[in-house]
Amino acid sequence: MQQNASHRRTPRAISLDARRARTAWLFLAPSIVVILLVAGYPLFRTIQLSLTQTSMLQFPLKSQFVGLLNFKFLIQDGQWWRSVENTVIFTVGSVAVETVLGLGIALLVNAKFPGRGAMRTAMLIPWAIPTVVSAQMWRWMYNDVYGVINDLFMKFHLIDKPYAWLANPRLMLPAVISVDVWKTTPFMALLLLAGLQSIPNELYEAARVDGATAWQNLVRVTLPLLRPALLVALIFRTLDALRVFDVIYVMTGTTPNTMSMAVYARQQLVDFGALGYGSAMSVGIFVIIGLFVVAYVVTLGVEVE
Repeated sequence: MQQNASHRRTPRAISLDARRARTAWLFLAPSIVVILLVAGYPLFRTIQLSLTQTSMLQFPLKSQFVGLLNFKFLIQDGQWWRSVENTVIFTVGSVAVETVLGLGIALLVNAKFPGRGAMRTAMLIPWAIPTVVSAQMWRWMYNDVYGVINDLFMKFHLIDKPYAWLANPRLMLPAVISVDVWKTTPFMALLLLAGLQSIPNELYEAARVDGATAWQNLVRVTLPLLRPALLVALIFRTLDALRVFDVIYVMTGTTPNTMSMAVYARQQLVDFGALGYGSAMSVGIFVIIGLFVVAYVVTLGVEVE
């Protein structure tokens, strides 16, 4: 009886909690207003434009309400679904390879050896280079006439003739994926390294006392405890890959074989001036990314429980 009474909250405590909640909302209000202005209004305007037929080639702009007609055309647009397929292939391929390589690099730089600090700094160089710069650099390296990639492969007898990497339909998307892997693997490694450093060394010492091998340490200690950090890294990279634009646009332009959802939406908005149809594509990208966010959040919530 006394225990139940001790857990009862007095009106004074409830009033204090209410004041704290009001104070918290007061401090959050400026940030909420900024988010609504910066993100909320553009999203609302995009949805509004997606319900209209508006051309940027006309001045002044004239909008005609067409309801869901743009989305009907979008569902029937074969190039849109091809861009979705390209984006999914790019996302799955790049994130999978980056996760494996990032985990290996994180395990390597987490070990104690001379020059570890210098190696940690050097591995961030690809990530620090602006994407447009690195994409243009790799575009030159892939060139079939003066590119260094063909020269190196031919010197090591991996190929017998130069390949037009960014002109061959079968090689274009893998070539772009490899560039994204080169650039973004350090970011994945950095996130996983932070997770590795949060694992107590006492667990490895206990496993060593029990006679565990390095492989058993990895499978039974490291990976289970690294799972939250790994899920966070996968969320960041997947969402970033789904909205990829710059590396594909710089390297292959609007080629249908590599065109992503963002590149196709940009083509409709800028090149063709179809503001309404391009906005419908933007809404489609938002919905697809939102579905991935929900899936990851549900998965992350289950893991946390």
